[in-house]
Amino acid sequence: MSTTANRTLKVIDSHTEGEPTRIVIEGGPDLSGMSWDERVKFMEHEGDWIRSATCNEPRGHEAMVGAVLCDPIAEDCVTGVLFFNNVGLLNMCIHATIGLAQTLVHQGKIGVGRHRIDTRVGVVTAEVHKDGRITVENVPSYRKEAGVSLEVEGFGEVVGDISWGGNWFFLIDGYGPEVSFSNLDELTHFCWEVRKELGNRGITGDKGMEIDHVETFGPPESNAADSKNFVLCPGKAYDRSPCGTGTSAKLAALYQAGKLREGEVWRQASILNTVFEGRVELRGEDIIPIVTGRAWVNGESTLILDPSDPFCEGIRFKKPHIETEL
Repeated sequence: MSTTANRTLKVIDSHTEGEPTRIVIEGGPDLSGMSWDERVKFMEHEGDWIRSATCNEPRGHEAMVGAVLCDPIAEDCVTGVLFFNNVGLLNMCIHATIGLAQTLVHQGKIGVGRHRIDTRVGVVTAEVHKDGRITVENVPSYRKEAGVSLEVEGFGEVVGDISWGGNWFFLIDGYGPEVSFSNLDELTHFCWEVRKELGNRGITGDKGMEIDHVETFGPPESNAADSKNFVLCPGKAYDRSPCGTGTSAKLAALYQAGKLREGEVWRQASILNTVFEGRVELRGEDIIPIVTGRAWVNGESTLILDPSDPFCEGIRFKKPHIETEL
């Protein structure tokens, strides 16, 4: 930033089933009049300071997901939103959409009912229920490829599915360390090695998009859920929630495998044993994942950006590099 005066950002913090969200409500960039592609390009090249300042240390941490609000492009939406984390922009984020909806409720901007939200990958709908739960209807999701076999260093053969749920996922069931909170380091290492091998093999999602989330599953600890997961996110942090886009990717894969019927509820537990409820709804040929969870506002603050501070814009971390052979 070129100015020598302090700048401020007003933010509202929440967590969704354990995973934090920080919404910038004042002081962010003006993205009005831009297409989504232009907004993404602007944020990557000129507005990246706001991502780093809010999500990275010393104000944030590796698991923090942030968002800037903008005018919606699609009609009848309450807001537009761009999500980001400690290393870059995100395509979509369901837990943060739930956090955003709870933030708008906290501000008195929305109430009980259905609300359309515009994102870079399409319009999603957040429904606020009377009991405080929030349901998000995601973008169409699908399994791109089933039974992809990898030879992963230190683990041997690992088989998984490539699936889209707003982000690209490699879904693994029955391989690697036990999905347990006591195995965080081992699970992180396993999922990272899988992601590296995907890059080494040049395996991508559609249009060459990187598969930057790896999700591994195990049995739940109680009958409160059908499955328990560990999700490694792009910045090498694990998701504290059950991961909304990951749950969406799983729901689509289950449906396409004939293991889940339309409307049947799937309860996905996180590594912290918090739970999202999910189901799929068919709209023409599209598989629409519908995910329900809870969020709690836990802070309002003003962030001060003093240009004399060497970490005014946060301690910047480069996105971990994965070689991809295309």
